[in-house]
Amino acid sequence: MSRVDLVSRRGFLESVFSAGAFVLGAPLLPAAPAATGDAAKAAWTPNVYLGIEADGTVIIVTHRSEMGTGVRSVLPVVLADELEADWKRVKLEQAVGDAKYGSQNTDGSCSIRDFYDALREAGATARLMLERAAAAKWNVPAAECKARNHEVVHSGSAKKAGFGELASLARQQPVPGKADLRFKTPSEFRYIGKEMPTIDRDDLCMGRGTFGMDAKVPGMVYASIERSPVYGGKLKSFDDTAAKRVKGVQQTVVIDPFKPPHNFQALGGVAVIADNTWSAMQGRKALKAEWESGENASFESGAYKSMLQEAARRPQKAVRNIGDVDAEFAKGGKTVQADYYVPMLSHAPMEPPVALAEFKDRKVIAHAPTQNPQAVQDAVSSALGIDKKDVICHVTLLGGGFGRKSKPDHVVEAALLSRKIGKPVKVVWSREEDIRFDYYHAVAAMHMKAAVDGKGRPTAWLHRSVFPTIGSTFDASAQYGQEFEMGMGWVDLPYDIPNHRAENGPAKNPVRIGWMRAVANIYHAFAIHSFADELAKSANRDTVEYLLDLIGPARHIPIEPIGMKYWNNTQPIEKFPVDTGRLRRVLELAAEKSGWANKKPGNGRALGVAAHRSFLSYVAAVVEVEVGANGQLRIPRVDIAVDAGVTINPDRVRAQFEGAAVFGASIAMLGEITAEGGKIRQSNFHDYQVARMPQAPYETHVHMVASSEPAAGVGEPGVPPIAPAICNAVFAATGKRIRELPLKNHKLA
Repeated sequence: MSRVDLVSRRGFLESVFSAGAFVLGAPLLPAAPAATGDAAKAAWTPNVYLGIEADGTVIIVTHRSEMGTGVRSVLPVVLADELEADWKRVKLEQAVGDAKYGSQNTDGSCSIRDFYDALREAGATARLMLERAAAAKWNVPAAECKARNHEVVHSGSAKKAGFGELASLARQQPVPGKADLRFKTPSEFRYIGKEMPTIDRDDLCMGRGTFGMDAKVPGMVYASIERSPVYGGKLKSFDDTAAKRVKGVQQTVVIDPFKPPHNFQALGGVAVIADNTWSAMQGRKALKAEWESGENASFESGAYKSMLQEAARRPQKAVRNIGDVDAEFAKGGKTVQADYYVPMLSHAPMEPPVALAEFKDRKVIAHAPTQNPQAVQDAVSSALGIDKKDVICHVTLLGGGFGRKSKPDHVVEAALLSRKIGKPVKVVWSREEDIRFDYYHAVAAMHMKAAVDGKGRPTAWLHRSVFPTIGSTFDASAQYGQEFEMGMGWVDLPYDIPNHRAENGPAKNPVRIGWMRAVANIYHAFAIHSFADELAKSANRDTVEYLLDLIGPARHIPIEPIGMKYWNNTQPIEKFPVDTGRLRRVLELAAEKSGWANKKPGNGRALGVAAHRSFLSYVAAVVEVEVGANGQLRIPRVDIAVDAGVTINPDRVRAQFEGAAVFGASIAMLGEITAEGGKIRQSNFHDYQVARMPQAPYETHVHMVASSEPAAGVGEPGVPPIAPAICNAVFAATGKRIRELPLKNHKLA
């Protein structure tokens, strides 16, 4: 803990607390090593703020974005529990983008992992200061004073004082060191580990939630933007005569094209400014624009797929090597090989991108459904040439995100237009624009080969993967996978195999590439777990029994990639090892709960299984499929076993994995983005489908392993095992092996 501040009433931008509130500033992350030169000037100490008002109201600033995960409630619950606050007397305030809060990027399934310990420390510090304030008030030893449910009680006399009554005295207490703190034991938790309703529940159910489209400021106008249909294309000319005849249209404005690398710049184009969204969109449709398409006009998804597949069949750059794979293959024993393919995917959140921005006096105030308000600050300040601190980003609720809304190009568009026309501008993307101008999840082609012994167990394993890297978004020359992509279920293969090599081939990006829920784990898991099932079937062995043999005994696996560090979700391997014991446990649990041993294939019904470690969590999925005589696929049941370490709110964890089952089913059965002449073919949910009621799992059962391990990811790790488990089940039911997604492109009967 660093300080106690007395804050004045100067509005939300500077403080959410009233004058005289007890305000605690708490370091969120360990202090960085001492820096020198430019690094020292850029150093910062991230903080979160806890305030206790004189009336006893506890105000907690929540610094992460709410997009249905419950994070706005779950993070403050940790602090409130350690504080001994009454949750009914807690008020939450959404933080604007500011470095003092630490990372605000609600991405990568890291919110609880990164802030669990820090928020507990903040709560324990404030609790101790309140207890010491009560001891001073009553002139008794501090050890005799204990905080209980929003008040401090003296054990000797039963005297009580509420948090509000003690706030001014607590402010006068010196901030204790961490060594003085007493943290609650799990048996003392009142909220952590309990199923609690989210604080936004009633507002969301009653339509009172404020999303990006709900943001309004006086004098604002609306914008719809015509963009080049080919990535990187430039405007040659346009005719806005018909557009200006649309009622409500005020003017048209040209946005300059981006300069590589794209990063989060505006794509460029012609914006139609109007009184309302409808007029802006109708005016844009009436525009006549001509484009110089550029080199990406040659992008054809079919030809690009063939190029990736051919590269995956050739030797490529090794990124991990154990033993001698080539020597093992040269022995001439039995080998099994297969090629796998996952197409480009779109995020397709229910709420398309939208942003409101006002440029005035070289400052920008933005309102946006963003997963990362600090990225908004960076991108807007760079685009407009203003100081980052002069960009204020208010975060609304998000109607889904999946990684798309951590990329603030749409906020940049609104800010640029506001500067050009001198008014607040709300940029509204249509569903079609969202699908056609996404930061797509990368297409990937993979080649797998294994040498097997008499029991069908691999003695050598080769996994070659070729995909356009997300790194190309930030470095136009990047064509090989980045460390974080390599570390997503690929170089960290958790199998007990003496000879293993992973290889990566180059691929140029013809579209914007970005992270999507589960990221590179999606295609790596599909290939690895489909191939493992193929090996089990080739050996005529039960897949669960085979996987347990493949994983081997419980142990921690050292990961040694070639020429790079093991990413491990940025966490130390000592704290979050690759633990095969935990992977075995979720596999056994999923098999048990699904009735794997007793459900044999028949009548078009069968089970499939996959078990995967991602975002430091361990997840196994058993999926039951039913394939009708007409080839129609149903998913009657999914069982997911998860070990994500300490659980804050089981209800929110369960919801995330139920959602992951639907998301994974969409990828497996329906998801596919294709291009012709550089233009994306898909445009809306009629041709880029997501799982509807008939395709979604009818029942999803989530089984959580009780764990005292450090908190790990929840939002993303449920996705990777779903697609391979579905395809493995389809093979068991029909004998048809699906190696290329989506399933809609295959005849199952």
